[in-house]
Amino acid sequence: MKILVGYKGTDVGKDLMDIAAKHAKAFDGEILIVTSMTGGDKTETLEIVEAEKNLEQAKAYFVDFGVKSETHLLIRGLEPGEDIVKFAREKNVDEIIIGVRSRSKVGKLIFGSTAQIVILESHCPVLTVK
Repeated sequence: MKILVGYKGTDVGKDLMDIAAKHAKAFDGEILIVTSMTGGDKTETLEIVEAEKNLEQAKAYFVDFGVKSETHLLIRGLEPGEDIVKFAREKNVDEIIIGVRSRSKVGKLIFGSTAQIVILESHCPVLTVK
């Protein structure tokens, strides 16, 4: 089983990674830790370095947990939601786990644009972590 974890860093990182590790252990799966950045002139070198550092920290967590994982920093000129869905299809992912942050009452119904796109466009089940 392939599990894609949409990872941006520490905002909901710990809970997200705990659930992903449990799913990977239960289903003898591997985890694809993915960060998507829009790219072009919108992405600065320091942001890329920080994203790579965050991905490596997440990978170390899964290694400590005994779960096979690999990191992917996507800078393909797509919005993050579209990019995650496209990458999940390319890699034939079985499950996507992403973090959501509820904001206002309306925000609780309409997740952030990234999560909303992933939920609506994904070919596989999407688990959201708050």
